[in-house]
Amino acid sequence: MVFSAAQLIRRDGVGATGMRDVAAHAGAPRGSLQHYFPGGKEQLVNEAVGWAGGYAADRVGRFVAALPEPTPSRLFAAMVRQWTDEYASAGFAGGCPVAAATVDRAGAAEPTRQAVAAAFTRWTEAVAAALVGMGVPRERAASLSTVMISALEGAILLARAERDVRPLTAVARELGPLLDAAVGRPRPEQPGPERPPGDREPGRGDEGRSQEGGGGRGTPTAD
Repeated sequence: MVFSAAQLIRRDGVGATGMRDVAAHAGAPRGSLQHYFPGGKEQLVNEAVGWAGGYAADRVGRFVAALPEPTPSRLFAAMVRQWTDEYASAGFAGGCPVAAATVDRAGAAEPTRQAVAAAFTRWTEAVAAALVGMGVPRERAASLSTVMISALEGAILLARAERDVRPLTAVARELGPLLDAAVGRPRPEQPGPERPPGDREPGRGDEGRSQEGGGGRGTPTAD
């Protein structure tokens, strides 16, 4: 029933998914819902979100194992291809159940927000671990995994709205070189703030002014 709930949520959203719908989809008697989910719909939604996060994380390992020469761009392309293949074969009805639960319930139900956050964390950590295995420095892998999943989720949303896989193929194409360029390279240092015109570093030039002062020496004199 958890699987059925995830499938209905990804298609219809949390609000339009009822407990009876889940039971019918799973082919289970209605009485079993109260038995397995005494916390009602919120418990069922939270467990469906947790299942979806685990599924997405496990898929990362399978994607990497299927690549003859794993690279960050090829991993991301495989993550994208999962959705382009689905939309080509089954249409654009389905999205990500974790994203759907975020939109529908994360602002109103704290347990669901926590379940959603945990699901995304599990997914991003799986992607980050895969990137590290490909040679991306650990300190960059975490942020790049967030970029990859954020881009993928946004592209899924646009693809469903446009009924076109163009957003998905675009993010795969544009992010690929960026991801591969991170292999073996630490995070670039952030430039410091620019100094105002006429400003100088503290201490620079002090020696020269000291020598121009009294005594002609670089050390102060006492009167």
